[in-house]
Amino acid sequence: MSSGAEIWRTDPRTLQDVVLDREAVESRLAGCPPLERVWFLTLLDRDDEALDEGLRLLAESRDRLKPLLVTAQVYQRSYRWHEAARLQEEALRLAWSRAREAMVRHEIGRRLFDEARYRDAAAEFEWASDLYRVTGREQLSRMSRQAMERARQAHAAHQLPAPR
Repeated sequence: MSSGAEIWRTDPRTLQDVVLDREAVESRLAGCPPLERVWFLTLLDRDDEALDEGLRLLAESRDRLKPLLVTAQVYQRSYRWHEAARLQEEALRLAWSRAREAMVRHEIGRRLFDEARYRDAAAEFEWASDLYRVTGREQLSRMSRQAMERARQAHAAHQLPAPR
């Protein structure tokens, strides 16, 4: 899912993936691996198809971590927070390395951000950033740190003023 930055991007304000070139995304559907296909279908708002393929991929996969996360994204983009959280928690239990745990924590942070639980999201992004940093993945650590800062900004902006 990393090959394609020219046809999609993550919006730094909303932390959501957005399509820049719908035609290019659609053209990649035919020959891409199943995991990417689920994600591309989700980007194209073809959520029913994405969910069917994601669940099928989950049933067939020996290493369930990435299929769990991509299927959780389908639920998340459909505002089905409970289902997304359930899959992300399973993925967290399967994360047997710091790098894999960082990936899961970053995705949990994105869901919490979507749910407007900004303080919780910031904590997950900070955890992901620290885990990425100790595994030598500096660029991913910076991305998680930027997401953490955005979540903190959103949290501050949504605070109610103190009573007088």
